[in-house]
Amino acid sequence: MPSALPPQPETITLEQYEALPAEKRTEVFDGIAYDMASPSQIHQSISMQLSTVINNYILRKKGECSIFSAPFDVKLSDTPLVIVQPDIMVICDKNKLDGKRCNGAPDFIIEIVSPENPSDDYIRKLYYYKNYGVREYWIAYPKRKIVTINYFEKNILNVQYSFYSTIKVNIYDDLLINFSNITELLNI
Repeated sequence: MPSALPPQPETITLEQYEALPAEKRTEVFDGIAYDMASPSQIHQSISMQLSTVINNYILRKKGECSIFSAPFDVKLSDTPLVIVQPDIMVICDKNKLDGKRCNGAPDFIIEIVSPENPSDDYIRKLYYYKNYGVREYWIAYPKRKIVTINYFEKNILNVQYSFYSTIKVNIYDDLLINFSNITELLNI
């Protein structure tokens, strides 16, 4: 007797996603919802420091881009439904913002790896961000003290820097982020 196939996860619609409780952090890949764990203290501290550096740069340059941090939805696709909540994102096309979310790819995304699931940022999100038009994607991994840079516009992939490096944000001409300052400030 042939064995039964395992049941396939149910897909959700945008309407079902929007009906989820506000406090429930969820991302959707190809219509399948995945719950997200709450971020750790070090995760939030790194996110705050990076957001501050990037936001100060944008303000100083009187730039057109805006910075957002999680939880803020990014709908990469309607069919199949793909909704992510990047840790940090820079959006330069204001037409993508509708008051609720970003509709389409941000220009720059930073994800801070959770120790429970590093493959999510290194494999799944890398795939979606590259294929849905994100220009630049960084992965900061506090446990390993490594930042991985993916600058999709120039096909520069998986370039690694230590947390003690100064790293150029490629979508800008002169934005450098000194991770040494951040690690020193946070004592990591």
